[in-house]
Amino acid sequence: MKETTLRTSKNVSFDGISNVEAGYHRRQRKSIVVSLVLLAIALVLAAVMMLYGNTIYTPSEVWDALKEVEGSAVFTVKTLRLPRMLTAILAGFAFGMAGNTFQQLLGNPLASPDIIGVTSGASVAAVFGILVLKLPTGIVSLLAVISGLLVSCLIYVLSQGGGFSNARLILTGIGMQALNAIISWLLLKASEYDVANALRWLSGSLNGVKLSEVLPLAIVVGAAGCGILLLNRQLTMLQMGESHAITLGVKSKRIRLILILLSLLLVAFATSVTGPIASVAFLAGPIASRLCGGGRTNMLSSALVGSVLVLASDLIGQFALPSRYPVGVVTGILGAPYLIFLLLRMNKKSESV
Repeated sequence: MKETTLRTSKNVSFDGISNVEAGYHRRQRKSIVVSLVLLAIALVLAAVMMLYGNTIYTPSEVWDALKEVEGSAVFTVKTLRLPRMLTAILAGFAFGMAGNTFQQLLGNPLASPDIIGVTSGASVAAVFGILVLKLPTGIVSLLAVISGLLVSCLIYVLSQGGGFSNARLILTGIGMQALNAIISWLLLKASEYDVANALRWLSGSLNGVKLSEVLPLAIVVGAAGCGILLLNRQLTMLQMGESHAITLGVKSKRIRLILILLSLLLVAFATSVTGPIASVAFLAGPIASRLCGGGRTNMLSSALVGSVLVLASDLIGQFALPSRYPVGVVTGILGAPYLIFLLLRMNKKSESV
């Protein structure tokens, strides 16, 4: 009797393990398929961005313009459309991956860089450089990167009191939104011409992006993105809780710090080139989770969702509306309803508890 019971329990155990493995492989296949579909959509949107504009070119004309040094289409394709398209892909990738990393690491859908004050640090320095110091675009971008990283480090240090706390980090970051008051004061004191330049940067725009700005952004996105993907397994363990992660051999403090720093690098460099494109970091992770299903970090799909959002929003802002709007205005419109829905859902959960 005991032998029969033992054999039965073993069969149940093995069946349970096989079901878990089957579910894991099924989710993995779904994630790969979704990522490939998102990549295809991003490539199609990138091609449309290269072909479509005030002048519509054929694919062969675009290809010839990319190969030539001079010609009627070379300036439009190489100087205007190519940097814009590459920046949209890279910035969307950076915002999407960084936002999802923050949300997965801190376990809170509100923990995106544009909500917890990370982009405010870069914005206040950029506006100060544009309005007060009258700096050129390249130096403004560098100043925005440095300021964004410094403010982010300050947020992390202030959240360390009595040990690291996800909630403390989020609240400290939200408190850093007070930097927006400095931005408002600078805008009130500046001349009308300078205010237009600052507002264009603050709205999140791909206008005027140069090819020379793409290479540094591509290097940072490639290096920091690969670093986050390599630490994806440790991030999954951290989601199970601090004690479980330590038991499994994860050096939680070090891994958490590295993930935060890599995410901040992505956000700071992307913001320095395009300005703070609203809601991309906030929306990319939840959309990827909805497409791929829960139980995974969905890091690559989140990054691709970010690229698709920026590409599609820029095309909508440029050609689908009565007037032309920067990409950040369109993404901000997309993010506002979701933020309201999320706050209402969180409030309903707290009331039920």
